[in-house]
Amino acid sequence: MFSKLSKSAYILFFAVLLVAVGIFFFTHGEEEYVTVSESLPVHYNGEQFAGSESCIACHQEIYQSHIQTAHYNTSAVATAETLKGVFDGTAHTVELIDGKAQILQEGEDFFQTIQSKTSDKLLDKSRLDLVVGSGVKGQSYLSFNGDSLYQLQVSYFTLIDDFINSPGYPNYKFSRAVTDNCVKCHVTFAKNENPKGISNVYDRKSFMLGIDCERCHGPLKKHVDFRTGNVSQSAMDPVIRIDSLSRQMQMDNCVQCHSGLRAIQIKDNPFSFVVGDQLDKYAKNYNFGRPQAELDVHGNQYGLLKSSECFKNSEALSCTTCHNPHKKQRGDYDHFNSKCMECHAAPQDLHNNSGLDNANLTDCISCHMPLFPSQTMKVRLDENAEETSVDIRTHLIGIYIEQVLQNGKE
Repeated sequence: MFSKLSKSAYILFFAVLLVAVGIFFFTHGEEEYVTVSESLPVHYNGEQFAGSESCIACHQEIYQSHIQTAHYNTSAVATAETLKGVFDGTAHTVELIDGKAQILQEGEDFFQTIQSKTSDKLLDKSRLDLVVGSGVKGQSYLSFNGDSLYQLQVSYFTLIDDFINSPGYPNYKFSRAVTDNCVKCHVTFAKNENPKGISNVYDRKSFMLGIDCERCHGPLKKHVDFRTGNVSQSAMDPVIRIDSLSRQMQMDNCVQCHSGLRAIQIKDNPFSFVVGDQLDKYAKNYNFGRPQAELDVHGNQYGLLKSSECFKNSEALSCTTCHNPHKKQRGDYDHFNSKCMECHAAPQDLHNNSGLDNANLTDCISCHMPLFPSQTMKVRLDENAEETSVDIRTHLIGIYIEQVLQNGKE
């Protein structure tokens, strides 16, 4: 039996303990929630972004995996950590007809300079503000002039570990204005001065770099509020469950950027679409109305996949059948080949009379999704060279003989 004193002490001890635990959870919850800054932009649909870091408390494993992906790293502030290449100024010059371009580091900042070939006069000096591209194939650089955004002359090409004239650029001093149709596939959100997104003037504070959680799941502040107990009037989590959507609506998340240039803007601007909407109500590909148009392997992976017999004969096949957007899977051929075998469990039965070794039929994608040179993604490796196409794996799944598709042929 406890004495009166010991009972009082016991009660007091547990009262203090409960208060301490309550304070811990209250402040711990606040620490998780303060990642939702009121300074984050508001989407065109009126919903506020929460920032991908607000996902960590509940989705830490997914978050840590996703930040390793090319999607997440497709744009960043230009720093020594995010830029590929060597910036010592001793070499790595891009020769132009009217000048010599190079990237130089000054302290913590990086600049593109272009000097005249004839007079050595400095023709241009632009700071690298943003870098776009994860570096898998290369990187390009964006620079602000006031609030106007431009792509710079020089880009980095991973294949040769060196700098080149930016793809599609003429071989003389040039700068390209960057609009929503350029930047939309490299950032989660940016607010353009023009309601249609056709200007290169931006609210610089609105940029949410990389393709993060909220590009595919939509602005999530209300979801975070609900999960952290800051919404009392709602009995239901407002987040849209992607797995509850139709196949087309799920794929529309990917189609935003992987269906070629959607230059036919029907409604609002390129950043207006959010998950749960129908993308075709907002924009259409420039090949719309030309179903027989030859699709390039770069950019319109969706159009190629949709033309494949595998897609036509399946009610479930979609982008995420093979690609997990939360994981870095590039180069994981075993994973992608295993996805083919989920439907084609006995590949030897499909290769009778093919002349192939039936004991070695596990490399599906090398034969049925071969690499092709892109007709739109080309680079010039030196001043006088012809443009070289970058090889991209086709998403037109089929039977190929000497790079010729045999589908439908006798």
